[in-house]
Amino acid sequence: MIQTSGLSPTREGLLHDRWDDSQKKFHDDVYRSSSESDRRLDELEIHDDRPKKGIFGTWAHKLFGRYQTAERNYKDRKHAGRGSRAGQQKARGCCSRYKICFITTGILLALFLIASGSGVFWVYNTAPKDGQSPPWYPSPRGGTVKSWEESYKKAAVMVQKMTVVEKVNVTSGTGWSQDLCVGNTAPANGVGFPALCLQDGPLGLRFVDHSTAFPGGITVGATWNKDLMYRKGKAHGLEAKLKGVNILLGPSMGPLGRMPAGGRNWEGFGPDPVLQAVAASEEIKGIQDSGVIATAKHIVANEQEHFRQSFEWGLPNALSSNLDDRTLHELYLWPFAESVRAGVASVMCGYNMVNNSYACGNSKLMNGILKDELGFQGFVQSDWLAQRSGVASALAGLDMTMPGDGLLWADGKSLFGPRLTEAALNGSLPLERLNDMATRVVAAWYQLKQDNQTQWPPPPPKGKGGPNFSSFTDDRIGLIHPGSDDKTKAEVNKFIDVQGKGNKSHGLLARQIAIEGTVLVKNQGGILPLSKKGSRKREDAAAKYRVAIFGEDAGPGDGPNVCPDRSCNQGTLGSGWGSGAVDFPYLTPPLEALQSAFDSDSVEITPLLSNDIPVKASSSLLHNQDLCIVFVNSDGGEGFESWNGVRGDRNDLFPQKGGDQLVQKVARGCGKGKSDTIVVVHAVGPVVLERWIDLPSVKAVILANLPGQESGNALADVLFGEVDASGRLPYTVGKSLSDYGPGGQIMYYPNGVVPQQDFTERLYIDYRHFDKHGITPRYEFGFGLSYTTFEFSNLTLTEQKPKSPLPAPRLDSQAAPPAYPSDLPDPSTALFPPNFRKLKGRIYPYISSTSEITPGKYPYPRGYDQVQPLSPAGGAEGGNPDLYTPHLSVKINLKNTGSRKGKQVVQVYVSFPEGVVDASTGDKIDFPVRQLRGFEKIELDAGKSQDIEIELTRKDFSYWSRGLGNWVMPSDDKFTISIGASSRDLPVSAQW
Repeated sequence: MIQTSGLSPTREGLLHDRWDDSQKKFHDDVYRSSSESDRRLDELEIHDDRPKKGIFGTWAHKLFGRYQTAERNYKDRKHAGRGSRAGQQKARGCCSRYKICFITTGILLALFLIASGSGVFWVYNTAPKDGQSPPWYPSPRGGTVKSWEESYKKAAVMVQKMTVVEKVNVTSGTGWSQDLCVGNTAPANGVGFPALCLQDGPLGLRFVDHSTAFPGGITVGATWNKDLMYRKGKAHGLEAKLKGVNILLGPSMGPLGRMPAGGRNWEGFGPDPVLQAVAASEEIKGIQDSGVIATAKHIVANEQEHFRQSFEWGLPNALSSNLDDRTLHELYLWPFAESVRAGVASVMCGYNMVNNSYACGNSKLMNGILKDELGFQGFVQSDWLAQRSGVASALAGLDMTMPGDGLLWADGKSLFGPRLTEAALNGSLPLERLNDMATRVVAAWYQLKQDNQTQWPPPPPKGKGGPNFSSFTDDRIGLIHPGSDDKTKAEVNKFIDVQGKGNKSHGLLARQIAIEGTVLVKNQGGILPLSKKGSRKREDAAAKYRVAIFGEDAGPGDGPNVCPDRSCNQGTLGSGWGSGAVDFPYLTPPLEALQSAFDSDSVEITPLLSNDIPVKASSSLLHNQDLCIVFVNSDGGEGFESWNGVRGDRNDLFPQKGGDQLVQKVARGCGKGKSDTIVVVHAVGPVVLERWIDLPSVKAVILANLPGQESGNALADVLFGEVDASGRLPYTVGKSLSDYGPGGQIMYYPNGVVPQQDFTERLYIDYRHFDKHGITPRYEFGFGLSYTTFEFSNLTLTEQKPKSPLPAPRLDSQAAPPAYPSDLPDPSTALFPPNFRKLKGRIYPYISSTSEITPGKYPYPRGYDQVQPLSPAGGAEGGNPDLYTPHLSVKINLKNTGSRKGKQVVQVYVSFPEGVVDASTGDKIDFPVRQLRGFEKIELDAGKSQDIEIELTRKDFSYWSRGLGNWVMPSDDKFTISIGASSRDLPVSAQW
C-alpha cells in the first residue's frame, strides 16, 4: 500500500550538511554505478547540500548562478535550433522558471525567516520529509500472461544474443536532439533490433508536418462516444506509423483533473476516473491496432504544473503528491488499470514525487502496483528528465530513460547509458534486472508486430524506414544528429502527407469529434439552431438580417502556429500548449465558417475581432444588430512555457483577455439590449460564467472546449443544426473556483524545499465534491442540451452473479518469464570500439576502460531482500480478472420524444450503501453520493426508442480496503442504480 504516514526504511534524507561541494558530490553520487549511493538516495534521489549561511548568502548565490547558467544555455540552444521548435522545448522554459521562483521564493522566504526569529534557518537547515512510500523489490519480470507469451518467447531469443551494451542501447535514450525524434534509442545491430522513435503527443504528432491537429483530449472526453475515441486513436496511430514513429507518447490520463485550473488537464478526458479510463483504453486500442506502441501517461498524481519538476521552478526538488491507498486506487490509478487491461505496451512515469518518492524511482508504484498488482507486461519509460537516479530507479522498476540525458537538460550525462553498463558489470545492478528491462522493450516491439519489415522497413542503410521527419528543422535537408557536433546532413523531412484523403480524411474525423465535443449548456427560447437566412423580425422585411461577431477568439489572429508549442493565447483557441500540442496544418476560425454558412443574400455579417469595443462602435455597431455572437476563451498548458502571467496552470477560471467585460458590453448593447446574444467559449477546462450567464439577452451559451483544426466548421454545424448538439460536460462548471474545495486549488507558492501537496479531500473531486457538500454548480458533470428531447423508462436490473465480499483468489501466472544465464561478461566487451568517433552530447553504452569496473558486494536498498507478498488484487493485465466479472445487467429504454434526430448519453451512476464498515480495520467507509460506472451514446430518430444494456462489474461495486490490500464489495446492503442524462438528472433508479 502507498501510505501517507510512516517512514521509508530505505531513505536517509534529502539534504546534507554542507553546500560548498554540492555540485561535485551531487554528480559523484548520482553517477556512481553502485547501489551505495542509490541506497542513500533510495526512492527520493536528489543530493543537494543545504546551506549554513543565510538565505541571501550561499543559497541565493547558487540558485541565481543556476538561473544565469540556464539562461545562457537556453539562449545558446535557441540560436542553434529551429525557430518554431528548437528553443521552445530544449530549455523547457527553465530560465523563466528560475527567475520567477528565485524572486518570489527569495522574498517570501526572507520575510518568513526574518519573522521566525530563532528559527531563522529552519527551512534550509531541516531535511524535508522522508519518503513515505514503502519499498517493493525486486522488480517483477514480464512475460507472465498468455496474451504476451509469444512476444516474450521471441524477445527472449533476441535478448539472449545481445551484449550488455546492446541491452543498454535498447533501454537508454541517445540524448535530446541527438536524432530526429523527441526521444530516440540506439539500435542493437548485432541482433537486428532497430533504433526506436518516440514522439509526442496526445493531440496529434508534435513537430511533424502534414499531420492532423485533432481536438484536445478534453474535447474527446466531451463526446462521450466510445466509437469516436477508438477511431481517433486508430487514425492517430496510423499517422504515427506512416511517419516512422514506433512509440506514441499518449494518451494522457494523468493529470486526472483534481484541480480545474491544472495546466495539462486538457490533454486528458476529464476528472472522472471511469470516463477517463474508457476514453484512454479506447484510444490505446485504436493506436495499437495501427501497430504503434501507445503510452499511458503520467503515472501518477501529476496534477499541477507549478513545481512539478526539479529545477524547472528554481527549487531543487519536485512537488510531492501525498495520497492514501484508497484514493490512489479508486481515482488516479483507475484509468491506468484499464489501460493495462487494454494491453498498453508502455507507461510513462511523471516528474512529481508520490508520497515523497519520485514517481520514476518509486518501487512500490512501479514494481508493486504497476507490474505486480496490475500485471503490466510492457516497459516503463521516464518523462523527459523525470529520472532522478541511476541504479535505484532501475531497481525500482524503470525500464527506459528518456531522452537519455542526466539530471540537467541536454547534459549528455546519462543516469543509464554507460553508468548502466558499469552497474551491470560490477554487480550493483543484477543482470536479471537489465535483462528484464531490455526484454520488456523488445517484447513490446514484437507485440505490436513491428518486426514485420513489410510494415516497418528497417532504417538506412538497410532500408528506407525510420522517421521521415525531423523534430528540429522544417527544411528538407538538415542535420541527422542536430544536437551534436556532427555536421552531416541528409534528407530529414520527406513531407509525407499522412492525413488521409477523400472520405478517409482524418479531417472529417477531427470535425466529427469537435462537433460531438461541443456542449450546449444554455438555449433559452430555443434560439438555436440558427437559420442560415436569419430571422425576419425587422419591420423592413427587405432589409438584411444583421449579425455581429465579436472577440479575438472568432478570428485567425496571427496564425495558429505563431507561438512555440502554441504557448500564447491569440486568435481562436484550438489547443492548449506544451508538448501535447502540435503544428496545425490549418485551423478554420469560427468567423470564416460563419461567413460561409450564413446566406449572404439575407444576412449581413459585421466582425469585430477584438476584445475591446471602441466607444464609437458601441452605438454604430452594437445598437443596430439583430444578433450578436461573442467569442471568449481561457488558455493554459505545460509548465515549461508561460504566457501573460499564466505559467502553465491557469491563475483563475475566468475568461482571459477581458472576456467577461466583452460579453457584458455586447449583451447589454446588442440591439440596445433588445437583441439576442450567443456566447461561445473555447477553453482548456471549466470556465466560471457567473458575471454574465444570467443577463436577459444572453440566450445561448456553447462550451466548445478545444476543437482542433476543424474548429469553425464544427461549430457552424452545431449552431445551424446540421447535427444535433450532443456534447456533454466531462467536468463540473462551478460558480466559483472556491466551489471546487481546498483540493481543487493550485499550489502557486512552495510550502517547503520539497513542496507538499496533501490530497486530503481523498475521493471528493469535481462532482463528487459538489455532491458531498451540497454545492449547486452552474452546470453539473455530464450535462448538455440537445435540439430534441429524450425519455428514460423501464429500468430493469438483472443479477448475473451474486454479491460476495472478495474476488476469487489470484490466479497463478499464465506463462513463465524468460530466464537467462547470470554469468557476468568480461568488461572488455563493453569498451569503446577502436577508432570510434564520439559525437558531442550523445549517450553511448560503452565504457572507456576496464578499470572503471570494480566488482564487489554493493549494498542494495534496505528492504530489497524482503520477500513481498503478491497482491491479491493482481493476476492478469489490469488486475485480478474476477474484478471484471459482470455482476449486474442494467437495461433501460430510451425514447426520442422530440421532432428531430438526436443523440443522448445514457449515464449509469452507482450509490453505495451507507454504514459500511471495513472488517479488516474497523474503519467506517465513506462513499461519494454517486459515482459514474458506465455510459453509452445513442442516436435515435424522432419518435424512435431503443433498449440499452450496460453491464456493471465486481470492481464497479467495490472499494479499496487498505487493511486487506484488495477490492471489497459490500454484500449485506443494497446499492442504488440511477440512470439519466447527467450526474444530477437521474429520473429512474432501482436498488440491487
